Amino acid sequence: MNSQRRWIFYILVNTFVSALVTGTILFIYNRNYQKDCSANLPISTSGVPSSSEINVAITGISGSGSLTNELVIIQNNGGSPIVLTGWTLKDKQGTTYTFPQLTLFPGGKVQVHTKAGTDTASDLYWRRSATVWVSGELVGLYDNQNIARAFYRVP
Repeated sequence: MNSQRRWIFYILVNTFVSALVTGTILFIYNRNYQKDCSANLPISTSGVPSSSEINVAITGISGSGSLTNELVIIQNNGGSPIVLTGWTLKDKQGTTYTFPQLTLFPGGKVQVHTKAGTDTASDLYWRRSATVWVSGELVGLYDNQNIARAFYRVP
């Protein structure tokens, strides 16, 4: 029994010393060498399309005037994913739908339904109790900096 306590004591001391040495080495490395390593890394923006590379369109509005059928179809016609988070759809009266967290991949489409429902990756729901789109009205799609990205006239 006495020999077991001695072994446990040595194992605990060894664990403590190992952790202390490892922590000290990491602290010294972090303090002296980490800045040098990160200073030479190139900055890449290839994952984020520039303003001129964004090619998104409102490809259709269907069911205008019918709450159960009314929806807007938006498509990414560009070659890079577009983060739609914070983007808005607006009509001329200022009625606004704000997009939740969503990335639209190249060639991808999303439908924004006026009615209530459960959001999915391809179908978003505005949860309104009345229709929004009126024939002849101009609908605008704006990015999160309120820059117009697409327009569509409701048929």
